[in-house]
Amino acid sequence: MPPEDVAPDDVAREMDSAERAERIAHAVLSVLGVVRLDGGRFGEVATYLPGRRVTGVSLDDESGEVHIVVAWPATDELARSLDLLATAENVRAVAQEIAGVPITVTVEDIVATGRD
Repeated sequence: MPPEDVAPDDVAREMDSAERAERIAHAVLSVLGVVRLDGGRFGEVATYLPGRRVTGVSLDDESGEVHIVVAWPATDELARSLDLLATAENVRAVAQEIAGVPITVTVEDIVATGRD
């Protein structure tokens, strides 16, 4: 049962936000070229949940942020054909579809994978 000062709708919305953040994280990690999610310089980019957090995904009712680390040059042919902006756009599209709000994507770092 929710605390007395929290409306049932707020509890449901919070559970929805938690589920959305976890789904976004999973989907973003499947985008070609994405190595990992990143919490930002001070680890501030996250969705905080009871007992845990989803690092690299921050959501509210009107917008969201996803911070990523990208492999470059990419490790497979399809990913090699994408540039950093295309990778970020793919992340934005996937995250925004799940979130239902506008998403800003930040490439926090690039990880060298070696050269051909």
